[in-house]
Amino acid sequence: MTSPLPHTAICVLDTQVLLDWVLFDDPRMRPWALAIQSERVRWIYCAAMQDEALRVVHYPALVKRHDPSVSTQNVAACFARWGQLCRAPQPQSHLVCTDPDDQMFLDLALTQRAANLLSRDRAVLHLAQHASGLGLHISPPERAAAPR
Repeated sequence: MTSPLPHTAICVLDTQVLLDWVLFDDPRMRPWALAIQSERVRWIYCAAMQDEALRVVHYPALVKRHDPSVSTQNVAACFARWGQLCRAPQPQSHLVCTDPDDQMFLDLALTQRAANLLSRDRAVLHLAQHASGLGLHISPPERAAAPR
């Protein structure tokens, strides 16, 4: 049996990574999903992130593969059960993303001192080296070891 971490690690999930977990059961996300579900990692989000995820499940490419009403229920249930809602982050100037839609993930991660921002977005991943100097690890979930 492993001993609990003295401080639960904090992570932020971008929309694609969240959908990889909730809709696609992507095996690359499973270690992180298990860490969140076992409370070794605290997943934080703001209302804008939830709104975006619930909007994305209605995109035509996803509607072809998944019933949007079921997807909406599953995503909303995941936020409610496993996530921790935080206030909208204040914009920060340390990391600025070329894609304004992704800035909220960076702002929340830095504001809440998250250890990991799990993303597959190129614009976000491009900032990984600079973010590491600020104490934030940015990577796809398969390149970051989930706390055990």
